[in-house]
Amino acid sequence: MAKKKTGISGFIDSFQGDKIIWMIVFMLIMISILAISSSTPLLALQMKSTRSAIINEQILVAVLGLGIILFCYTCIRRIGFLRAISQLGFTVSFLMLLCLAIHINLPFLKAVNINGATRALSIMGFQLHVFEFVKVFMVMYLAWACQALQEKDGFRMAAALSQLPHFEFLGKKGWQLFFYIFLPIILVSVLILMGSVSSTLFIGLIMVVTVFIGGVRIKDFLIYGIIGAGLIVACVGLSFASDGKFFPRIHTAVSRIAMASEDPEEQLLKLQRGTVEFQEALDKVKQPISAKVAVSEGGLIGKGPGRSTQRYVVPVMFEDYMFSFIVEEYGILGALLVIILYGSLLARGSILAKNCKSTFAKVAIAGLVIMISGQAAMHMFINVDLGPLTGQTLPMISHGNSSFLAFSLAFGLILSISKMVKKKMDKEAAMARPILEEHDEVRDGLNDLDQLENMA
Repeated sequence: MAKKKTGISGFIDSFQGDKIIWMIVFMLIMISILAISSSTPLLALQMKSTRSAIINEQILVAVLGLGIILFCYTCIRRIGFLRAISQLGFTVSFLMLLCLAIHINLPFLKAVNINGATRALSIMGFQLHVFEFVKVFMVMYLAWACQALQEKDGFRMAAALSQLPHFEFLGKKGWQLFFYIFLPIILVSVLILMGSVSSTLFIGLIMVVTVFIGGVRIKDFLIYGIIGAGLIVACVGLSFASDGKFFPRIHTAVSRIAMASEDPEEQLLKLQRGTVEFQEALDKVKQPISAKVAVSEGGLIGKGPGRSTQRYVVPVMFEDYMFSFIVEEYGILGALLVIILYGSLLARGSILAKNCKSTFAKVAIAGLVIMISGQAAMHMFINVDLGPLTGQTLPMISHGNSSFLAFSLAFGLILSISKMVKKKMDKEAAMARPILEEHDEVRDGLNDLDQLENMA
């Protein structure tokens, strides 16, 4: 019987699931606390607070995030239970987005305007950024839908309704594919479009990649892709026809794309100094220019902790430009560490997905991992001036309570599934061990015969 390990090695062995992902989580949280402690002087001034109070808040959020991860890790023990609750993902996402669309205003539930768009809900005083949680909920829902599509009568409601007159079409896979996969994707995308174009594109792409991993055929994508493209054109036309009354964020996206395609200095030269228009144009280009300055000044090892200068220039350095800040203070080496962490997450996620027996587990892990690493990659590309500003944070590092908690939920689900996958892998290895031992006995016997022949 193997001796039970004690100390640090025993503590590490007590963690089931993928230990590399556990290590990635802890590393990202440590980097987050360190980066937030140095990058928030402007936030402290805006909130009329102190840096120590902001650091304490980040530590509290990190503890809550770890609590969510441990809750998912310890309480979700069966893949069937996770599948059952995942089918509610679309319903919850749709209701939250609908509350934003109608600008709900109740004593305990209110829609909150952020940067000129309704993107958050205030629930009993706690502000919840809806888009961050919709990403996670929809990946889990689509993972459930992809497996149900492959099973006979996997969609029980559709199977029951198909027995009624005039509803026989619901028993066909094509209609189930539309009602349970593509219609939810379309509805969620249209509702998100009312608050953010960049979030619509990113979350829409994540949803499409998720169902592609789940086995949906390319020709089905082409059919419903035409419908989706038609809806996008209709939304753009409605936005311009109503002069931004409907889907106002489309106008914002067009202006950002136009700004990114022009030289910022030329834009400012066209305007008169001291005017409101000049100041607004300066504010728009100040952040990306300062982010590029931060990247260029970082060098190999950076300026060192607490020595950033651009944090006093960029108001959202601790959110939208966190990667630029890391490069400025910790240099290329610090940036490489962050890139390696997200790259390792993608690699480990692909290994776990390959070892999953059920479609649900495979699609859920793959979708969540691609969501996290994809958003990290987009954040980095924008910070090095390879795209227009989208407002996407650096997962588990940037400041933002809702974002941190949503990604904590994603990591908790990944670790919970990985724990179940590891148990199956260990069980299969244990069953295969006696076969290997028998082969070893046969090999030993043949070696003994060879020795006897040599002696003769």
